Amino acid sequence: MAIADKRLQRREIITKAVCGKGRKFSTVTHTVTPPHHPTSILGAWIINHQYEAAKSGSGVEVIGSYDINIWYSYDKNSQTDVAKETISYVELVPLSYVDPRHRASTEEVSAEATQEPNCVEATVSSNGTSVLIRVEREYAVEMVAETKVTVVVDPAGYDDDAKDADFGLEDDAFDDLDSDLIEDDL
Repeated sequence: MAIADKRLQRREIITKAVCGKGRKFSTVTHTVTPPHHPTSILGAWIINHQYEAAKSGSGVEVIGSYDINIWYSYDKNSQTDVAKETISYVELVPLSYVDPRHRASTEEVSAEATQEPNCVEATVSSNGTSVLIRVEREYAVEMVAETKVTVVVDPAGYDDDAKDADFGLEDDAFDDLDSDLIEDDL
């Protein structure tokens, strides 16, 4: 062990950090029953999406709602109307990474819709009385909490005047490198 290594000490610092992450893509099907028996679907869209995140067990619950609007024809394509329905949902997003040293009492969670709910298919049901809406959505979640990190400190301090760092390399240490293997686009 070098003399310089004997001077170094460890410190534990408590800091807020991202201590958990997760992502989930899902496809769900909703059934909307308009006041008239639909003949064909002219358009379907999702508006007014709102959501919030809450910690739940080993994951994060995304709790939200959105409105589905369906423009459809009825009476053998002679009339049109718009059916509206508000959908409420709870989506559990598991945390694929969790720092085991975080303080549970300081957990804060957040969610981001990486893909807003989007209607990818709208069809008239086989019995002809309702509309089946297939919706895709995706969320990325994070959990921020206090955790400990360990740092190495030098009690002698840092000399700001020392502009050259010595990493123990000689001037000719890189002479054996093959220049064909070096990437120019770094």
